[in-house]
Amino acid sequence: MAAMVREITALKKELGQLKKSLSTDEDTSPIISINEITNLAQKYKLSAKEIEIASLKEGIIPIRYKRNFNTLNFTDQIKLLSSKVAVIGCGGLGGSIIELLARLGIGTIIAVDGDTFSESNLNRQQLCIENCLGRQKTQTVIDRIKAINSGIEVIPYCQFVDEKNISKIIEDADIIVDGLDNIPARFMVENACKKLKIPFIHGAVSGLQGQVATIFPEDVGLTAIYGPLQKYHQETAEKPVSVLSVTPSLIASLQVTEVLKVLLQRGKPLRNKLLLINLENSGFDIVKIN
Repeated sequence: MAAMVREITALKKELGQLKKSLSTDEDTSPIISINEITNLAQKYKLSAKEIEIASLKEGIIPIRYKRNFNTLNFTDQIKLLSSKVAVIGCGGLGGSIIELLARLGIGTIIAVDGDTFSESNLNRQQLCIENCLGRQKTQTVIDRIKAINSGIEVIPYCQFVDEKNISKIIEDADIIVDGLDNIPARFMVENACKKLKIPFIHGAVSGLQGQVATIFPEDVGLTAIYGPLQKYHQETAEKPVSVLSVTPSLIASLQVTEVLKVLLQRGKPLRNKLLLINLENSGFDIVKIN
Protein backbone atom coordinates (compact mmCIF):
# COMPACT_ATOMS: atom_id res chain seq x y z
CA MET A 1 0.00 0.00 0.00
CA ALA A 2 2.79 2.40 0.92
CA ALA A 3 4.54 1.63 -2.38
CA MET A 4 1.34 2.36 -4.29
CA VAL A 5 0.92 5.69 -2.53
CA ARG A 6 4.50 6.63 -3.45
CA GLU A 7 3.87 5.69 -7.09
CA ILE A 8 0.70 7.78 -7.27
CA THR A 9 2.45 10.72 -5.60
CA ALA A 10 5.32 10.44 -8.07
CA LEU A 11 2.86 10.27 -10.98
CA LYS A 12 1.03 13.39 -9.82
CA LYS A 13 4.34 15.20 -9.51
CA GLU A 14 5.39 14.18 -13.01
CA LEU A 15 2.03 15.18 -14.46
CA GLY A 16 2.29 18.52 -12.68
CA GLN A 17 5.69 19.11 -14.25
CA LEU A 18 4.33 18.08 -17.63
CA LYS A 19 1.46 20.50 -17.25
CA LYS A 20 3.82 23.38 -16.54
CA SER A 21 5.98 22.56 -19.53
CA LEU A 22 2.95 22.41 -21.84
CA SER A 23 1.01 25.43 -20.54
CA THR A 24 1.75 28.33 -22.85
CA ASP A 25 -1.68 29.96 -23.15
CA GLU A 26 -4.26 30.56 -20.43
CA ASP A 27 -7.02 29.67 -22.88
CA THR A 28 -5.43 26.40 -23.98
CA SER A 29 -5.37 23.36 -21.71
CA PRO A 30 -2.24 21.20 -21.86
CA ILE A 31 -2.60 17.91 -23.71
CA ILE A 32 -1.07 14.46 -23.45
CA SER A 33 -0.63 11.98 -26.31
CA ILE A 34 -1.32 8.25 -26.51
CA ASN A 35 2.43 7.54 -26.54
CA GLU A 36 2.97 9.63 -23.42
CA ILE A 37 0.08 7.92 -21.67
CA THR A 38 1.43 4.49 -22.65
CA ASN A 39 4.91 5.34 -21.36
CA LEU A 40 3.52 6.59 -18.04
CA ALA A 41 1.33 3.50 -17.72
CA GLN A 42 4.35 1.25 -18.16
CA LYS A 43 6.50 3.32 -15.85
CA TYR A 44 4.00 3.37 -12.98
CA LYS A 45 2.43 -0.04 -13.68
CA LEU A 46 -1.02 1.45 -14.14
CA SER A 47 -3.62 1.13 -16.89
CA ALA A 48 -3.93 3.73 -19.64
CA LYS A 49 -7.36 4.60 -18.25
CA GLU A 50 -5.87 5.32 -14.83
CA ILE A 51 -3.26 7.59 -16.43
CA GLU A 52 -5.97 9.40 -18.40
CA ILE A 53 -8.02 9.98 -15.26
CA ALA A 54 -4.97 11.17 -13.34
CA SER A 55 -4.10 13.53 -16.20
CA LEU A 56 -7.59 15.00 -16.30
CA LYS A 57 -7.50 15.57 -12.55
CA GLU A 58 -4.35 17.63 -13.12
CA GLY A 59 -6.02 19.67 -15.87
CA ILE A 60 -4.34 17.83 -18.75
CA ILE A 61 -6.50 16.61 -21.64
CA PRO A 62 -5.68 13.32 -23.40
CA ILE A 63 -5.54 14.33 -27.05
CA ARG A 64 -8.06 11.65 -28.02
CA TYR A 65 -10.69 13.52 -25.95
CA LYS A 66 -9.67 17.05 -26.92
CA ARG A 67 -12.63 17.51 -29.28
CA ASN A 68 -15.01 16.43 -26.48
CA PHE A 69 -14.24 19.77 -24.82
CA ASN A 70 -16.02 22.25 -24.36
CA THR A 71 -19.19 20.23 -24.77
CA LEU A 72 -17.79 18.17 -21.90
CA ASN A 73 -15.56 19.39 -19.10
CA PHE A 74 -12.87 17.72 -17.00
CA THR A 75 -15.34 16.41 -14.44
CA ASP A 76 -17.56 15.00 -17.20
CA GLN A 77 -14.72 13.15 -18.93
CA ILE A 78 -13.50 11.71 -15.63
CA LYS A 79 -17.04 10.52 -14.92
CA LEU A 80 -17.26 8.78 -18.30
CA LEU A 81 -13.90 7.09 -17.84
CA SER A 82 -15.01 5.92 -14.40
CA SER A 83 -18.34 4.54 -15.66
CA LYS A 84 -19.36 1.02 -16.59
CA VAL A 85 -21.99 0.53 -19.30
CA ALA A 86 -23.51 -2.80 -20.37
CA VAL A 87 -24.68 -3.30 -23.94
CA ILE A 88 -27.02 -6.27 -24.36
CA GLY A 89 -26.75 -7.39 -27.96
CA CYS A 90 -23.81 -6.60 -30.25
CA GLY A 91 -25.54 -6.53 -33.62
CA GLY A 92 -27.09 -3.66 -35.56
CA LEU A 93 -27.90 -1.44 -32.60
CA GLY A 94 -25.32 -2.83 -30.20
CA GLY A 95 -22.33 -2.60 -32.53
CA SER A 96 -22.97 1.08 -33.23
CA ILE A 97 -23.64 1.75 -29.54
CA ILE A 98 -20.36 0.13 -28.55
CA GLU A 99 -18.39 2.10 -31.15
CA LEU A 100 -19.83 5.39 -29.89
CA LEU A 101 -19.28 4.53 -26.23
CA ALA A 102 -15.65 3.65 -26.91
CA ARG A 103 -14.99 6.91 -28.73
CA LEU A 104 -16.63 8.92 -25.94
CA GLY A 105 -14.34 7.29 -23.40
CA ILE A 106 -16.68 5.11 -21.35
CA GLY A 107 -14.10 3.38 -19.15
CA THR A 108 -15.64 -0.09 -18.98
CA ILE A 109 -17.97 -1.68 -21.53
CA ILE A 110 -19.77 -4.93 -20.83
CA ALA A 111 -20.59 -6.56 -24.19
CA VAL A 112 -23.16 -9.36 -24.19
CA ASP A 113 -24.11 -11.55 -27.16
CA GLY A 114 -24.01 -15.29 -27.77
CA ASP A 115 -24.26 -15.02 -31.56
CA THR A 116 -21.79 -15.12 -34.45
CA PHE A 117 -21.73 -12.93 -37.56
CA SER A 118 -23.49 -14.10 -40.73
CA GLU A 119 -23.70 -12.67 -44.23
CA SER A 120 -27.12 -11.18 -43.58
CA ASN A 121 -25.54 -8.92 -40.96
CA LEU A 122 -23.32 -7.15 -43.49
CA ASN A 123 -25.97 -4.64 -44.59
CA ARG A 124 -26.30 -2.89 -41.21
CA GLN A 125 -24.11 -4.22 -38.39
CA GLN A 126 -21.16 -1.90 -37.96
CA LEU A 127 -18.87 -4.55 -36.47
CA CYS A 128 -19.57 -7.06 -39.24
CA ILE A 129 -17.12 -7.28 -42.14
CA GLU A 130 -16.54 -10.10 -44.59
CA ASN A 131 -13.50 -11.57 -42.88
CA CYS A 132 -15.30 -11.96 -39.55
CA LEU A 133 -18.21 -14.06 -40.81
CA GLY A 134 -18.76 -16.99 -38.47
CA ARG A 135 -16.84 -15.26 -35.69
CA GLN A 136 -18.21 -14.57 -32.22
CA LYS A 137 -19.58 -11.05 -32.01
CA THR A 138 -18.07 -10.46 -28.58
CA GLN A 139 -14.59 -11.34 -29.82
CA THR A 140 -14.97 -8.82 -32.60
CA VAL A 141 -16.07 -6.26 -29.98
CA ILE A 142 -12.84 -6.85 -28.04
CA ASP A 143 -10.71 -6.32 -31.14
CA ARG A 144 -12.66 -3.27 -32.30
CA ILE A 145 -12.55 -1.47 -28.96
CA LYS A 146 -8.86 -2.25 -28.60
CA ALA A 147 -8.28 -0.70 -32.03
CA ILE A 148 -10.28 2.42 -31.14
CA ASN A 149 -9.30 2.97 -27.51
CA SER A 150 -6.88 0.53 -25.91
CA GLY A 151 -7.40 2.15 -22.51
CA ILE A 152 -10.98 0.93 -22.25
CA GLU A 153 -11.74 -2.24 -20.31
CA VAL A 154 -13.98 -4.72 -22.13
CA ILE A 155 -15.91 -7.39 -20.25
CA PRO A 156 -17.31 -9.84 -22.84
CA TYR A 157 -20.07 -12.37 -22.27
CA CYS A 158 -20.41 -14.72 -25.23
CA GLN A 159 -23.84 -15.92 -24.20
CA PHE A 160 -27.47 -15.03 -24.67
CA VAL A 161 -29.11 -13.43 -21.66
CA ASP A 162 -31.76 -15.36 -19.74
CA GLU A 163 -33.45 -15.29 -16.36
CA LYS A 164 -30.55 -17.18 -14.78
CA ASN A 165 -27.58 -15.09 -15.95
CA ILE A 166 -28.84 -11.55 -16.56
CA SER A 167 -28.58 -10.22 -13.00
CA LYS A 168 -25.02 -11.50 -12.58
CA ILE A 169 -23.97 -9.97 -15.91
CA ILE A 170 -25.30 -6.47 -15.26
CA GLU A 171 -25.15 -6.13 -11.46
CA ASP A 172 -22.08 -3.84 -11.45
CA ALA A 173 -23.11 -1.66 -14.40
CA ASP A 174 -24.10 1.98 -14.06
CA ILE A 175 -26.50 1.82 -16.98
CA ILE A 176 -27.80 -0.80 -19.43
CA VAL A 177 -28.34 -0.21 -23.15
CA ASP A 178 -30.79 -2.22 -25.24
CA GLY A 179 -29.32 -3.73 -28.39
CA LEU A 180 -31.78 -6.62 -28.47
CA ASP A 181 -33.95 -7.87 -31.32
CA ASN A 182 -37.08 -9.17 -29.57
CA ILE A 183 -39.60 -7.89 -27.05
CA PRO A 184 -39.61 -10.76 -24.50
CA ALA A 185 -35.84 -10.39 -24.01
CA ARG A 186 -36.26 -6.66 -23.48
CA PHE A 187 -38.87 -7.25 -20.78
CA MET A 188 -36.56 -9.73 -19.09
CA VAL A 189 -33.63 -7.29 -19.07
CA GLU A 190 -35.85 -4.43 -17.92
CA ASN A 191 -37.11 -6.55 -15.03
CA ALA A 192 -33.54 -7.26 -13.91
CA CYS A 193 -32.70 -3.56 -14.20
CA LYS A 194 -35.66 -2.66 -12.00
CA LYS A 195 -34.61 -5.17 -9.34
CA LEU A 196 -31.01 -3.93 -9.39
CA LYS A 197 -32.02 -0.23 -9.55
CA ILE A 198 -30.19 0.40 -12.84
CA PRO A 199 -31.41 2.75 -15.61
CA PHE A 200 -32.25 1.05 -18.92
CA ILE A 201 -31.95 2.77 -22.31
CA HIS A 202 -34.43 1.14 -24.68
CA GLY A 203 -34.06 1.24 -28.44
CA ALA A 204 -35.70 -0.65 -31.31
CA VAL A 205 -35.65 -0.47 -35.10
CA SER A 206 -37.66 -1.71 -38.07
CA GLY A 207 -37.14 -0.62 -41.66
CA LEU A 208 -36.83 3.15 -41.60
CA GLN A 209 -38.50 3.48 -38.22
CA GLY A 210 -37.11 3.42 -34.71
CA GLN A 211 -37.79 4.38 -31.12
CA VAL A 212 -35.89 5.34 -27.97
CA ALA A 213 -36.86 5.67 -24.31
CA THR A 214 -34.97 6.00 -21.04
CA ILE A 215 -36.44 3.85 -18.29
CA PHE A 216 -35.56 4.33 -14.64
CA PRO A 217 -36.23 1.49 -12.15
CA GLU A 218 -39.37 3.09 -10.73
CA ASP A 219 -40.89 3.90 -14.15
CA VAL A 220 -43.67 1.93 -15.87
CA GLY A 221 -41.34 1.37 -18.81
CA LEU A 222 -41.88 -1.23 -21.51
CA THR A 223 -45.42 -2.14 -20.43
CA ALA A 224 -46.47 1.41 -21.28
CA ILE A 225 -44.87 1.01 -24.73
CA TYR A 226 -45.78 -2.56 -25.70
CA GLY A 227 -48.59 -3.55 -23.38
CA PRO A 228 -48.40 -6.71 -21.23
CA LEU A 229 -45.58 -9.18 -21.85
CA GLN A 230 -48.07 -12.05 -22.28
CA LYS A 231 -48.89 -10.72 -25.76
CA TYR A 232 -45.38 -11.58 -26.94
CA HIS A 233 -44.69 -15.03 -25.52
CA GLN A 234 -44.54 -16.52 -29.01
CA GLU A 235 -42.17 -13.88 -30.41
CA THR A 236 -38.57 -14.93 -31.01
CA ALA A 237 -35.52 -13.57 -32.80
CA GLU A 238 -36.33 -16.02 -35.62
CA LYS A 239 -38.84 -13.50 -37.02
CA PRO A 240 -36.48 -11.07 -38.77
CA VAL A 241 -37.60 -7.59 -39.72
CA SER A 242 -36.29 -5.38 -42.48
CA VAL A 243 -33.59 -3.01 -41.20
CA LEU A 244 -31.51 -0.63 -43.33
CA SER A 245 -28.09 0.56 -42.20
CA VAL A 246 -29.21 4.13 -41.52
CA THR A 247 -31.81 3.28 -38.88
CA PRO A 248 -29.72 1.47 -36.25
CA SER A 249 -26.95 4.04 -36.66
CA LEU A 250 -29.34 6.87 -35.81
CA ILE A 251 -31.14 5.07 -32.98
CA ALA A 252 -27.80 3.99 -31.46
CA SER A 253 -26.62 7.62 -31.52
CA LEU A 254 -29.74 8.70 -29.67
CA GLN A 255 -29.38 5.88 -27.13
CA VAL A 256 -25.78 6.86 -26.41
CA THR A 257 -26.88 10.47 -26.03
CA GLU A 258 -29.30 9.25 -23.37
CA VAL A 259 -26.43 7.41 -21.68
CA LEU A 260 -24.51 10.69 -21.57
CA LYS A 261 -27.43 12.61 -20.11
CA VAL A 262 -28.07 10.04 -17.39
CA LEU A 263 -24.43 9.53 -16.41
CA LEU A 264 -23.65 13.26 -16.37
CA GLN A 265 -27.04 14.28 -14.97
CA ARG A 266 -27.55 16.94 -17.59
CA GLY A 267 -30.22 17.85 -20.09
CA LYS A 268 -33.60 16.15 -20.23
CA PRO A 269 -33.53 12.37 -20.71
CA LEU A 270 -36.43 10.68 -22.50
CA ARG A 271 -37.87 9.53 -19.20
CA ASN A 272 -41.54 8.53 -19.29
CA LYS A 273 -41.39 9.51 -22.96
CA LEU A 274 -41.00 7.60 -26.19
CA LEU A 275 -39.20 9.18 -29.14
CA LEU A 276 -40.69 7.81 -32.35
CA ILE A 277 -38.76 8.27 -35.58
CA ASN A 278 -39.93 7.73 -39.14
CA LEU A 279 -37.01 8.48 -41.44
CA GLU A 280 -39.03 8.01 -44.61
CA ASN A 281 -41.31 10.92 -43.63
CA SER A 282 -38.66 12.80 -41.61
CA GLY A 283 -40.92 12.44 -38.60
CA PHE A 284 -39.64 12.85 -35.03
CA ASP A 285 -42.38 12.65 -32.38
CA ILE A 286 -42.28 12.37 -28.60
CA VAL A 287 -45.20 10.77 -26.77
CA LYS A 288 -45.72 10.41 -23.03
CA ILE A 289 -45.77 6.82 -21.78
CA ASN A 290 -46.28 7.15 -18.01
